[in-house]
Amino acid sequence: MELKVLIVDDEPGIRLVLRKIIGRLDGFVLVGEAEDGLTALRLAARYQPDIIFLDVEMPGLNGVECAKHIRALNDQTFFIFATAHQEYMSKAFEVYAADYLIKPFKNERVRQTLNRIKQFISPSTVLTSVLPQRSGNGLEKLLIRNKDGINLIDLNEIILVQREERNTVIYTAEHRFSTSETLTELEQRLDPKRFFRSHKSYIINLAMIEKIVLYGRWTYLVKLKKINQDALLTSERYSELETLFQNY
Repeated sequence: MELKVLIVDDEPGIRLVLRKIIGRLDGFVLVGEAEDGLTALRLAARYQPDIIFLDVEMPGLNGVECAKHIRALNDQTFFIFATAHQEYMSKAFEVYAADYLIKPFKNERVRQTLNRIKQFISPSTVLTSVLPQRSGNGLEKLLIRNKDGINLIDLNEIILVQREERNTVIYTAEHRFSTSETLTELEQRLDPKRFFRSHKSYIINLAMIEKIVLYGRWTYLVKLKKINQDALLTSERYSELETLFQNY
């Protein structure tokens, strides 16, 4: 499978550099180039690229706005921003940029990012399995204490556990429970076959993973079912999660 790449930059020299890098890598095909955001929208609609290199400051429509329009049409697109303007970085990551390259960038950095994306979306590494729930006749409740008393939470309903300021918060589809217990303390009381520590501040229910997307250079964003909260996933923990799903 070849990944389709679109280059969007108003500098011919940058387009040439990116074109050469893409041409020398296996598994990628360049489907088009654009000098401005409006042209990029038309090409993106026509070719449905998997990866788009985007400059930020361009005629007609800037790169961040362009990415928002494209993501509304296809949320599977990976954006790599290549710009001389570091101040747009936070806005770029709002649209889940896979990387943010500051010009002049190193060719090796581009190759690493492209290969990382290819590895992430190749059929062998897509995490589409859902782990089955543990069966049994035991009482599957998590007891937590807080200032309001004691809560008994059905383990099947827990979607996300995360650290928020000085408290740990447990999310279900309908409720939000807060406790002074640490994330590590709760992790030790949760079934590791069902709950996964994705990040120092997050524990996720494996059966509630909806989608995993790149979020920055070495981090992923976990989209969860039934709630609006997302979780972070480190690259190291992603590798462990991948192995867990493949070996289950």
